[in-house]
Amino acid sequence: MIDRAEALELVRENVDNENLVKHMIAVEAVMRALANKFGEDEELWGVTGLLHDLDYSETVDNFSRHGHRTCEMLEGKLPDEALHAILAHPAHVKAESRFDWALYCCDPVTGLIVAAALMHPSRSLAGLPLKSVKKRFKDKHFAAGANREQMLTCSELGMERDEFLELSLKAMQGAADQLGL
Repeated sequence: MIDRAEALELVRENVDNENLVKHMIAVEAVMRALANKFGEDEELWGVTGLLHDLDYSETVDNFSRHGHRTCEMLEGKLPDEALHAILAHPAHVKAESRFDWALYCCDPVTGLIVAAALMHPSRSLAGLPLKSVKKRFKDKHFAAGANREQMLTCSELGMERDEFLELSLKAMQGAADQLGL
């Protein structure tokens, strides 16, 4: 299996948009926290989170290929369960496992949290309270691209919304230096 250093190198080679790179790092952080919570393989879940949008620059105008191209690029570098989760995150295949649901629900939450941090007076993750994230979650016009229904599939993991938001915020706060927030 590919390690984090190799994964980050692949990201840097294939993703020109720095905000997308930061999104991928944020998803990695949340995936690692979820893996830790559930006693799963943190390295596998984290690396999969880091690589989940590897093809985005290439497939941005052809969503039907998003995820598929990433899987082609990672064939033999990640186990099949990780490739399935990558295909499940844009809903090209049905989410079936805890791994699939974790990637599916944490993908949009990172955008909500980043937007909430940027709107908070501190303009940082460190100064962002969970209360602000919960308030922003309820405002459907705020960070409208962050799909709330998709985030709420955290219930498939046995998590309530607030618990999921708290875990995600703490995970991203732990990666704040890499996210520039």
